[in-house]
Amino acid sequence: MSYATAIERLHALGQELHTAPGTPRRKFELAHMRTLMAALGNAERAFATILVAGTNGKGSTASTLASILARAGYRTGLYTSPHLSRVNERIQVDGSPIDNDDLAAAFFHVEEIASTLVQDGRLPAAASFFEILTAMGFLHFAARQVHTAVVEVGMGGRLDATNIIEPLVSVVTDISLDHTEWLGSTIPQIAREKAGILRPGGVMVTLPQHPEANQALGEAAAVLDVRGVNAASYVPVHNHPEQYTRNRYPLSVMGELIGVDSPLAGAHQQRNLALAIATAVELRNNHGYTISAIDIQAGIRDTVWPARLEHVAGNGSRADVLLDVGHNPAGAWALRAAVSHLDRGQPLTLVFGCLKDKPAGELAQILFPLFGHVVVTPVDSPRSAAAEDLLEAARPTGSEVEAAVDAVSAVERAFHLTPAHGLVVVTGSVYLVGEVRPLLLASRSAPTEALKV
Repeated sequence: MSYATAIERLHALGQELHTAPGTPRRKFELAHMRTLMAALGNAERAFATILVAGTNGKGSTASTLASILARAGYRTGLYTSPHLSRVNERIQVDGSPIDNDDLAAAFFHVEEIASTLVQDGRLPAAASFFEILTAMGFLHFAARQVHTAVVEVGMGGRLDATNIIEPLVSVVTDISLDHTEWLGSTIPQIAREKAGILRPGGVMVTLPQHPEANQALGEAAAVLDVRGVNAASYVPVHNHPEQYTRNRYPLSVMGELIGVDSPLAGAHQQRNLALAIATAVELRNNHGYTISAIDIQAGIRDTVWPARLEHVAGNGSRADVLLDVGHNPAGAWALRAAVSHLDRGQPLTLVFGCLKDKPAGELAQILFPLFGHVVVTPVDSPRSAAAEDLLEAARPTGSEVEAAVDAVSAVERAFHLTPAHGLVVVTGSVYLVGEVRPLLLASRSAPTEALKV
């Protein structure tokens, strides 16, 4: 069976968070994932794991930590979601995504086993998109004999398919309101769901954050006798300008002074870097890992995690572009902080699209007033917000807003509205950024028309 067929069949499973009208909402059960992995030989037990949950920053934290571990000489798996452009990106070993043949082989093997389990009555329904992908990731890591896998939780924590593993360390990044229809409508409710990745007698690496999140995490940790590791000592004392440039600052790590030089821009990333550093130090001090301060410095420098305040240079006749996957209010505030530090005379145009379960009105209030022009667009997802709904959400902001039929048209319109010395910002959804990013990168040295597909 081919890679193309595997991708087609995988997407045909549908997304767990998209429920068609008249269809009952999917129930998450870890028992189903455990049944599937048992039939696959419990591949997830073949390597050590770090589990990373949170609302914002978990992908940045996970990718930085994986880079540090790889630099220290450990064969390292990285499992993340969602992907930007290709499903392969979700499953990586030492920075290399799973290749097409291996992905296809893993998919058809998992699909066959899952189908048999349904036929035998051991699974009540076909495995979901995310369950299949998570199983594929674990199988690939076992086959490639990774030493440690850094695993990003998909949503929540307690019932997420990734939560069948037994992590050496559980990392909890910043928590805010998102996926409220699934996780709860308050910070404490969401924090308790994230705390589901903690284990009795385990370790939690986190940072002080929203007081209600701190309290919920602390209560969960106390019940389970979890040892807390505060990463605050790795957050730089003096904040640095929140622009779309690399984070660079000196930092004392394990008694040595290193130079942090991260491609992840924005002051908010300093918290994610601190979590990755604290986790690496915890692995070294209490879990037998050989990780030096120089490994941490080099791993941070070599991290690859695109579309987080990513700057794509123009071609002289076309404006630069800033790509950011901020998709909730906390992410929008981080982007606003970065944009607000730019030259106030620089013409700014926003391209925005989001999913219909996101608070479009709140996102518009945070971002739209910063821009001279705003172009809204639907994104390539069955969960996309309609352009007319985005226009309505924008109305109270008083911003100059227009709609485009699709993402590519929206970016082309933004280029038309923005002089070469200006900046186009594309944000609101991973699906939006993932669609236009490859086209922008391919056309950096070509005329604007090259963006067309």
